[in-house]
Amino acid sequence: MSFRISVSGAAAEAVRAALPALVDDLVASGITSLDPALWGPEAEGEAGKRLGWTESVVRSRPLVAEILALREELRAKGVDHIALAGMGGSSLAPEVITLTTGVDLTVLDATEPGQVLAALGDRLESTALVVSSKSGGTVETDSQRRVFERAFRAIGIDPADRIIVVTDPGSPLEASATEAGYRVFTADPTVGGRFSALTAFGLVPSGLAGIDIGQLLDEADAVSLALAVDSEDNPGLILGAAIAATSPRRGKLAIVADGTHIVGLADWAEQLIAESTGKIGTGILPVVLDLAAPELTAALADVQIVRVVADAGDEVFAAHDGVDENGAGEIRVSGTLGAQFLVWEYATVVAGRLLGINPFDQPDVESAKIATRGLLDSRPEPEPAAFISAGIEVRGTPHVIGAASDLASAVDALLEELGPDGYVAVQAYVNRLALPQLAELRGLIATLSGRPVTFGWGPRFLHSTGQFHKGGTPNGVFLQVLSTPAEDLDIPGRPFTFGELIQAQAGGDASVLSDHGRPVLTLTLTDPAANISTLFAAVR
Repeated sequence: MSFRISVSGAAAEAVRAALPALVDDLVASGITSLDPALWGPEAEGEAGKRLGWTESVVRSRPLVAEILALREELRAKGVDHIALAGMGGSSLAPEVITLTTGVDLTVLDATEPGQVLAALGDRLESTALVVSSKSGGTVETDSQRRVFERAFRAIGIDPADRIIVVTDPGSPLEASATEAGYRVFTADPTVGGRFSALTAFGLVPSGLAGIDIGQLLDEADAVSLALAVDSEDNPGLILGAAIAATSPRRGKLAIVADGTHIVGLADWAEQLIAESTGKIGTGILPVVLDLAAPELTAALADVQIVRVVADAGDEVFAAHDGVDENGAGEIRVSGTLGAQFLVWEYATVVAGRLLGINPFDQPDVESAKIATRGLLDSRPEPEPAAFISAGIEVRGTPHVIGAASDLASAVDALLEELGPDGYVAVQAYVNRLALPQLAELRGLIATLSGRPVTFGWGPRFLHSTGQFHKGGTPNGVFLQVLSTPAEDLDIPGRPFTFGELIQAQAGGDASVLSDHGRPVLTLTLTDPAANISTLFAAVR
């Protein structure tokens, strides 16, 4: 089979308890037949226009030949490098597809000026840019497109020869791209961004980069029948029950790659699960881990471990090694990438039904965007730092800053706000190409706090876990890490720069988190290369 799953401990108990009702209620066949009533009357309107992903394999087949023909056309013109401007589901699926197969794709889902400049400076003469945005109004993607247009013109290249657009039909981007003479692929408007891996949003950039996208669809197709059948062998029902029906609920889902050939699946699943389930004060928080993560051995009562392995075995109810003292057990999954995409999508909406929420909306995402636009429109003077410690500017919510006198005490004050079921979210609004080591902060804080810690590059995470941070279980504390860019970059036709944009995104999100009563500590690295060691020392 193209997908396998095994469960033990609390996850197995959850499956045994929830699976019969899911089968009796015809949930799997209901999803496949596009029944919007499965998530209750309040969700019916949104669900009725967001179930097209169940048909993505069939609907996307005609795209394959069109994408491959364009790839050959571009290569004949000397284009051998694809860059992607997109956020959230528009970028995360192509990223995992190309990383898994070792195909080169530059993913630009950032607004940090140094990172944007690096993309502009990477083989521009032989680059084509895919601009992906469902709404057509995503500020990050629009800004990236504008600087690429200018850069192409500066070296004598007509942007119409190098820019490909993926968007929903009828969006403002479709209209402007068509007018500009760009190649436009319109995606299925009945598929939400986080469910779009097997649509034009996942296939166009991946296929142009060199992926065998026909095979990816074949992999998904191979598991489609098993997902549509109301059976206790249905992997989507099993996985959905395992992640959402534990009692008491294990609200943190720790996902770790352990022997799988797939690279980056957890990052894609993180945005799918967090944005789909994190609302009305509940949800499942995905926590992306590596094999050295302290959470894997901490036996935390609210953490459920998922291992993505080479082979999960033939038995669903397995005697896994590692059932901890709390009886957590594990979920283990294996399979092809296309199958993983489709099974996790089914499992996520099944989890939504079990949680009693609408898995297709994202009611709290817009709040950070509104706050960002407000800051960009008014451009107030920067809030002065509460204090500066070893070159790091320290700001934050009153309960955090009021108890701090230096960097280490500020971190301690933030962590003191953690409840017994809380989590820490590290949000890094920096150039991740220049400061990749900042990701190591996650493990250090997990060790220091004894609680699950998520890590997200800003503003990328705003389009995934950002919904959970505001709408999910209200027990997170937030550490923002910003940097002073060495060089800024203006955005053609806009009254703000990339440096101002990323600062506004960080400030806007911090203000919304604060308004929701979430503790926030913001650290600005004024000399990033020198400040990193100081920051790490403060959390050891």
